Amino acid sequence: MKAVLGDGTVVAEAPESDLIKIEGNWYFPPASVNESLLEKTDTPYTCPWKGECQYFSVNGLQDRAWSYPTPYPTAFDRVGKDFSNYVAFWKEVQVTE
Repeated sequence: MKAVLGDGTVVAEAPESDLIKIEGNWYFPPASVNESLLEKTDTPYTCPWKGECQYFSVNGLQDRAWSYPTPYPTAFDRVGKDFSNYVAFWKEVQVTE
């Protein structure tokens, strides 16, 4: 699967079997993400069950990606896998097969 910007830039790419789907969002493993296109932002958010979130701008688009660097341990039980630092995308970043 790929996470792609409107101009065709591939932000992340990995086999679907390596991704994790949480609450309707595909999370890509850290090694599959082109980190040069991401920039950490200071946007604060803490999910009640996943933990503290880190948002990223994607190629200049504010807060279009996020991850959970240190999820709550109970979140691993709920998801069924360790998703630390996996990255999900929003809005202008399309996830396709």
